[in-house]
Amino acid sequence: MTVVVGYLAGKSGTAPLQLAVGAAHTLRTSLTVATIVPKPWTTPSPARIDAEYATWADQLAADSAKEARRYLAGLPDDLSVSYHSHAHRSVSGGLVEVVEELRADLLVLGSSANGQLGQVVVGSTADRLLHSSPVPVAIAPRGYRGARTGSLTRITCGYPGTPESVDVVKRVSELAKRLAVPLRVITFAVRGRTMYPPEVGLHAEDSILAAWESQATEMLARLRTDGVVGDDVTLQVVSGNGWDQAIDDAEWQDGEILALGTSPRGNIARVFLGSRGTKIMRVSPVPVLVLPG
Repeated sequence: MTVVVGYLAGKSGTAPLQLAVGAAHTLRTSLTVATIVPKPWTTPSPARIDAEYATWADQLAADSAKEARRYLAGLPDDLSVSYHSHAHRSVSGGLVEVVEELRADLLVLGSSANGQLGQVVVGSTADRLLHSSPVPVAIAPRGYRGARTGSLTRITCGYPGTPESVDVVKRVSELAKRLAVPLRVITFAVRGRTMYPPEVGLHAEDSILAAWESQATEMLARLRTDGVVGDDVTLQVVSGNGWDQAIDDAEWQDGEILALGTSPRGNIARVFLGSRGTKIMRVSPVPVLVLPG
C-alpha cells in the first residue's frame, strides 16, 4: 500500500506534494511520486524519431523526479519515497493504472492553475479521475502549504442526510479511527441566493431556514443514537447565504481535510461526485477527499 501523487515538472507546484506527504505520514505508509509521460501512437515512423521521442519522455520523467526530490529533501520527514514513471495516452488513464498496479490507498492531485489561491480547482485530469478512480482521490487547494504539524489533524465529513450518505459517514468514521484523528460530521443548511420570490419576504426565508437547521440537527443526532458515530465525534450544522458563506463559517483547522461521498454508478466502485459535492468542493478552503461510490 502507498499514497500516489501525480506530479509533473514545472506544472504541478508543491501543493499536491505537501498534501501527499501529510497523508502518507498520517497513514503511516510510503509515498510514490508518479509522472505520466505520453505514450506514442503505434504508427510507422522513422527509427530516429522514435528514439528522440523516447529520450524526451525519459527526460520528462527524470526532470519531474528531480524536481520533486529536491522539494521532498527539504522536509523533516522520514517517509519512504519512490519515483515512478508510466507511459499512457492520457494522464488520468495512466494514474488509474499506477494506483491499481501499486494497490494504492489514496491518489493525490493538485488543483488547476485556473483559479484563486486557497481554493480547490478541478482541472480536466482531476475531473476525469473523479469519474474513474478506483481509490479515494484527494485534491489540494491552489497554493496549499501543508499542515504545520506535518500530518492531517482532523477529518470533516459532509453529510447531506440522504440514506446512502450514512454509509459514507461510516466509512469516514472508520478512516478517522485508522488515522487516529478526530472526526467532525457537518451538514450545511444553505439559503439560495434566489430562494423564494421577493414578495414572500425575508421573514419566511428565515423561518424555512430555521426549520431546515432543526431537521439537520435531528438527522445528525440520529447518527449517534443509531451507533453510526461515537460520543467523541463533533456534530455540527452550519448555515449561510450560499455555499461559500456556509463553508467559510465552518471554522476549519490547520491540517484538516474535508471528506465527501459520491453518487454510485451501477455496481462499479468508482469515484463520482454529485452536484452538491461539486458545489462544496469549489469553495472548500481545505483539501478535499472524495471517496469511491
